[in-house]
Amino acid sequence: MKLAQLFEGVQYKCLQGSMEADVTNLAYDNRRIKEKGLFACIKGLTVDGHDFANQAIQAGATALMVQKPIDGISEDITIVHVDEQETGKAMAIIANKFYHEPSKELNMIGITGTNGKTTTTNLVAKIVEMMGEKPGVIGTIENRIGNKRVEAIHTTPQAFELQHLLRDMKNESVDVVSMEVSSHALDLHRVYGTHYNVGVFTNLTLDHLDYHHTMENYLNAKAMLFKMCDKGLFNIDDPHVELLMKDATCKKYTFGIDNDADFKAENVKMSAEGISYTLRYLDEAIEINMAIPGKFSVYNSLAAAGSCYLAGMSWVDIQKGLNAVEGVRGRFETVKSKDGFYAIIDYAHTPDALKNVLETIKEFATNEIITVFGCGGDRDGSKRPVMGEIAGRYSTYCVVTSDNPRTEDPDKIVDQIEPGVIKTGCRYAKIVDRKEGITHALKRAKKSDIILIAGKGHEDYQIIGKTKIHFDDVEVVRDFLEAQ
Repeated sequence: MKLAQLFEGVQYKCLQGSMEADVTNLAYDNRRIKEKGLFACIKGLTVDGHDFANQAIQAGATALMVQKPIDGISEDITIVHVDEQETGKAMAIIANKFYHEPSKELNMIGITGTNGKTTTTNLVAKIVEMMGEKPGVIGTIENRIGNKRVEAIHTTPQAFELQHLLRDMKNESVDVVSMEVSSHALDLHRVYGTHYNVGVFTNLTLDHLDYHHTMENYLNAKAMLFKMCDKGLFNIDDPHVELLMKDATCKKYTFGIDNDADFKAENVKMSAEGISYTLRYLDEAIEINMAIPGKFSVYNSLAAAGSCYLAGMSWVDIQKGLNAVEGVRGRFETVKSKDGFYAIIDYAHTPDALKNVLETIKEFATNEIITVFGCGGDRDGSKRPVMGEIAGRYSTYCVVTSDNPRTEDPDKIVDQIEPGVIKTGCRYAKIVDRKEGITHALKRAKKSDIILIAGKGHEDYQIIGKTKIHFDDVEVVRDFLEAQ
């Protein structure tokens, strides 16, 4: 495709070369560029893509999209300048054109919110699978085409990757795509131009203020999805829902438990084994029994059921899919010891998510609740004492440990969490080494105790400094129990 075609609708200036140059591939990573490629030079938080322009040219790039002028580039290379603030949108426009707008050929369900995105996308995929069709999944744990798994670098991929992935999904006969749509992706325009049949709002709680700075900015980023979809499905029980729905241009539907909603859960029953409830929509009454405990599982399953129905699926298939669910990796994943205590591994890394998980455990706990948790480094620090207070309020014992400290001092992160725990009077230990912290909790546990290991869930790594090392909470638990 000609550069001039790709850049239609983009504000740009050609600094050198010809806009008639042919482009056969797109990349913003110089290791992925090929012959006749367009290389997007992006200035990131830690790496500046402009520094790799020559490597990209050596690998075959014939055109560069830049945010600032670059000296010393051969005259036969086309250089196109795009303002830094417009780069995300430009990449999305270019990718959509290059891959021929694949989202318009797919049944797309986009899910946004602080918590519940991953579980809801996987519940949608389960419903699609039980119908005998092929699901596509894009999210935190993985990107998946049917049973083929693809590594997920971001919750929502960059535009070049996203549109390529969607085109691959269409080419491999995917029927329905369930996709996590993060606030970062919306704000940075990674999904600009993507068409969604259904958009879903799960909830909004304190998170990502290191990036968005204010809850208003965070809310406004989430709201962008509902100008990109035909139908919107909103959690009516969330206090932010009216603001979110106010400027939505889609047809609006609601789901909930406590307030009147289009898709409403009634007769809710919860146990350690899972949930059951009656889902009511107009004159329909569907009995749901799902093997993931907790009130949050009711909300997630309502979101999945409602979005699938709005996307054209039948209640028979929706019920069959949800009732067949066995769990999602790293989401309330339970391991039972031979001594009769349970370890629950969950991704809960925000105050609301931690509160929801602990409230669920409280519903069926008969003995001690031991919570092992930390907070990520280089992220919003305001939630650290808040999470400490939540953990202390709902637990009988806490182990404050390290999460992904990144470039922050892990001891200081733990120190910032500690005042929240102290406020509650809960007994606790500070053990910065995460493996030692988990082991300490396991050694302490007795019959019928429940250990919650929160914050990392499905992640099989820990980021210390700028190094990613292998670390898996579930693996640590299983290794300890097998050695007993």
